[in-house]
Amino acid sequence: MDSRSPELVLGSASPRRAELLAQLGLSFSVIAADIDETPVREETPRDYVQRMAREKAEALVGIGSALLLTADTTVVLDDVIQGKPRDRADAQRILKGLSDRSHDVYTAICARQGSRSETVLVRTVVEFAALTPALINAYLSTDEPWDKAGAYAIQGFAGSFVRRVDGSVSSVIGLPLVETRELLARFGIVARLQGSTA
Repeated sequence: MDSRSPELVLGSASPRRAELLAQLGLSFSVIAADIDETPVREETPRDYVQRMAREKAEALVGIGSALLLTADTTVVLDDVIQGKPRDRADAQRILKGLSDRSHDVYTAICARQGSRSETVLVRTVVEFAALTPALINAYLSTDEPWDKAGAYAIQGFAGSFVRRVDGSVSSVIGLPLVETRELLARFGIVARLQGSTA
């Protein structure tokens, strides 16, 4: 970033999003947003994930002139949101439902600076191989599934569950890099290759 670029703040407690944003060669600070993530009655998954990204930005509105970037990711099967598992039984139910099927992963990103705000929605289709009960139970004995939408982490062991991805893998992890880079550029923050002096 040059001196004319706004300060960048990532409004997320997710270490995965911070790691992805760092790949763009940008300096940023991190502030977590604490909001109610309960879906509204009859709200579509697409509307839900965009509302979550916007509400995270609104919750952190008092950060001055900085550019705030927030995001939300949800896994959707048969138009039903598959959130973070409540317990082992819930995680088993989610993974059994995803087994040998395709599902949607929606990530919304929101950039906000002062009164200006823009939200972008990214859809990725993920197809799982068949998961045996033994494989599901073994996976649930790891630390991976418990704070993840859909009870899996594609960047971890669950990557071996995935037969096919149509769309952005980084979006499934939590931050679609192409769309994030393009969105930040519209607000005056240009991503850099590491080591670039241009």
